[in-house]
Amino acid sequence: MSMRNIAIIAHVDHGKTTLVDKLLQQSGAFRENQRVAERVMDSNDLEKERGITILAKATSVVWKDTRINIVDTPGHADFGGEVERILNMVDSAIVLVDAAEGPMPQTKFVVSKALKLGLRPIVAINKVDKPDARVTEVINEVFDLFAALDATDEQLDFPILYGSGKQGWMAPSPEGPQDQGLAPMYDLILKHVPEPRIEEGPFRMIGTLLEANPYLGRIITGRVVSGTAKPNQTIKVLSGDGSLVETGRITKILAFRGLERTPIEEAIPGDIVSIAGLVKGSVADTFCDPSVDTPIKAQPIDPPTVSMTFMVNDSPLAGTEGDKVTTRVIRDRLFKEAEGNVALKIEEASDKDSYIVSGRGELQLAILIETMRREGFELGVSRPRVVLKRDEAGQLLEPIEEVVIDVDEEHSGVVVQKMSERKADMLEMRPSGGNRLRLVFHAPTRGLIGYQGELLTDTRGTAIMNRLFHDYLPYKGEIGGRRNGVLIAMETGEAVAYALWNLEDRGPMMIEPGWKVYQGMIVGEHTRENDLEVNVLKGKKLTNIRTTSKDEAVRLTPPIRMTLERSLAWIDDDELVEVTPKSIRLRKGILDPNERKRSQKQKAEVA
Repeated sequence: MSMRNIAIIAHVDHGKTTLVDKLLQQSGAFRENQRVAERVMDSNDLEKERGITILAKATSVVWKDTRINIVDTPGHADFGGEVERILNMVDSAIVLVDAAEGPMPQTKFVVSKALKLGLRPIVAINKVDKPDARVTEVINEVFDLFAALDATDEQLDFPILYGSGKQGWMAPSPEGPQDQGLAPMYDLILKHVPEPRIEEGPFRMIGTLLEANPYLGRIITGRVVSGTAKPNQTIKVLSGDGSLVETGRITKILAFRGLERTPIEEAIPGDIVSIAGLVKGSVADTFCDPSVDTPIKAQPIDPPTVSMTFMVNDSPLAGTEGDKVTTRVIRDRLFKEAEGNVALKIEEASDKDSYIVSGRGELQLAILIETMRREGFELGVSRPRVVLKRDEAGQLLEPIEEVVIDVDEEHSGVVVQKMSERKADMLEMRPSGGNRLRLVFHAPTRGLIGYQGELLTDTRGTAIMNRLFHDYLPYKGEIGGRRNGVLIAMETGEAVAYALWNLEDRGPMMIEPGWKVYQGMIVGEHTRENDLEVNVLKGKKLTNIRTTSKDEAVRLTPPIRMTLERSLAWIDDDELVEVTPKSIRLRKGILDPNERKRSQKQKAEVA
C-alpha cells in the first residue's frame, strides 16, 4: 500500500481539528453507528475545556488504497515546540487559513518552519461560508506571506482549495461543488504530496512525540527513515551528539489506524509508528539498529522566552488540599515534563527548594501548572519573567514579539495608547472589514505580560490579540507595572462578612465570607498605590440594643474572580500564586509583616 504523510497547520481557531473530524468521518474511519465526540482529536480535558489543541497528535485514513497519515498540530505560538518537532515526520502540509481573518501570526510561524524544511504546502481557505469572507484578498495575503518568507518558485506555485471544514466540503472553487465532500482534498493530497523519502540502510527513526502508558511504559512516536523494525528486535538509542543513551528491545510496535493504535508485526520505512520497550530514549534521540553510529540531525528548536519559579508551597495551609507537596515529587514531575516537551527548560535554583521553568509564553506555563494541580500538586509560583540575553558586545537583549490586534475602530485609540506605554512600536494600521482595524506592533514580551485582560476591559471584550516571538532586540528600558497596592490579611482564620463589608471602600475583594485566610495572604486590591494590612476576621460587636438602623443587612459586592492566568499576570515581583487542587490564592513572598518591611528597607538601601 502506498503512503502519504501530511500535517495540518494553521493559526489557533482556524478549524484544524474540526477538519480532521470530517476527514476521518468521510474516509470511513468510524462505523456508521459509532458515537463520536466533536473535535475528537482534542482528547485531554484541558483541550476540551479551552477549545484549543495543546498536543500534536497523529491519525491515519485510507483513501483509494493509499494510507494517509495525518498529524494535527497546535495553533497557539506557546505550543510551537510541538509544531517544530512534528514537521520532521511529514512530506507536505495543509495550510488552513480563515477566509475572513486571513494569515495570522501563528500561520506565519508554522509556514516559515514548513518552507525551511522544503515542504510544498497545499493552501486551504476555510470558512468561505462566513458572511465577512474575503477570499480573493486572503489568497493575495497568503501569496505575499510565502514570498516574504523566501519561498522557492516551486513552493509559491501552491494548489488552493476552498470550503468549510465544519460543513465537510472542499472544492477547487469557492462556489463548490459541495456534494463531493472532502474527496477533492483527498485526491489533491495523493496527487501533490510526494511519497515518503526512504533512505538506504538499517532501521533508523527520530523520536518526535513521547508519552507514558500504564501498561506499555514509555511510548515514542516517530517516522521510520530507513530499514524495518519488528517486536523483540534489539535497538539502541543515540543522543544528538552521537553518545549512547541505552540499548534495549522493542516490546511492541503500534501504528495509527483511524483513532485506534493497532499493534503491527513490522514497521516499514516512511510509516509513522509508536514503539514501546525503552526506558530512557526521549524526543530528538535517534532510535536505530545496533550497527548505526551516526544520529539523525534533529530540527533546532526556538529558545524559551519566559521563565517562572516553581517552589514548594510553604503557606500555613500547605498540605491541606493536595497530596503531592514535597520538593522531590515536584522535581521529578518537572523533569519528566521536560523530557517530552523540548520547548521547556528546567533548572534547579540555588536554594534547592525551587525550580526555574522556562518556556515559550505564559499560556504554556499556565497549562503545565493547571495540569499539575489536577494531578494533586501544591505549588508556589512566581510572576513570569522574560529571559534576557547579552550579545557579543555585552549589550542587554530582550525578546520582542509581533502583536496583531483586531479591534473596533472606536476602541483603537486606547489600544494604541496602552501599547505605547508598554514600549511597543506600531508597524501597521489597516482596515480589516466591518468597521474594524488591524493593528500590528513590535512589543517587548515584558510589556505584554498581563495585558490580555486589560485589553478586553478597554475594548468591551471585542478585541482579539495574537502574538508571535519575533527576535531578541536591545533592552527597551523600564516599563511601568501594576499601579495599585494590595490588601493583606493580618491574622489567620476564616473571613467574616461584616469585616469584608466594612472594608469595601478600601478596594475590591478577592475572597468570600467563610474562606480560610492567613497572615500575609492577599485578600483584595487597594484603591491606592501602597499595600495595606487589614483585619478580615473582625466580627460585629453584639449589644442589647435593637434598632432598624443598627441591623442593616450586610450586602457584599461580588468578589473579583482570579483565574490562574489572571493571577500570574496580576501579581508583583514580591508576590506569589499559591496553587492547590482546590484553590488559587495570592500571597506575599514573605508572610511576616516585620520581615517584609525589613526586606523592603534592605532593597531600598541597595537601590
